[in-house]
Amino acid sequence: MTKLLLTAVLVFCSVITAAAADGVVNVPSVYSVKETADRMENVLQQKGMTLINRINHSEGARKAGIELRDTELIIFGNPKVGSPLMKCQQSVALDLPQKALIWQDTNAKVWISYNDPRYLEKRHNITGCEEVIAKIEKALAGIAKSASTQ
Repeated sequence: MTKLLLTAVLVFCSVITAAAADGVVNVPSVYSVKETADRMENVLQQKGMTLINRINHSEGARKAGIELRDTELIIFGNPKVGSPLMKCQQSVALDLPQKALIWQDTNAKVWISYNDPRYLEKRHNITGCEEVIAKIEKALAGIAKSASTQ
């Protein structure tokens, strides 16, 4: 049982790591786009995060006469987390507040996608802020997991 659990964790981590290679972490969800976004919004509120906006891109596309698979973007943040990162390197403010894209792929699989904090670290040449990056990494992974799994 322990070996099976360890194997599952390693596979999950390798999927996340492979997906993060382009700077985006993709987490599969067992829920619909709307339900995943609702769950994420709830998790963010429970964690004391500020929900800045929730954009239903597919609804906007429909209004423009364009068919788009279900796609929602949630913009959120917390100055207690983002400000220390900006103090390390102000240019990271270009990528803050945080965003989570909840979307359905061509196979009707739902995903939560967000910027990999390690990508932001490289993109903005952030140094000396390992603890801040690790904290953000852990928080985002926990939020995504809570919103996407039973």
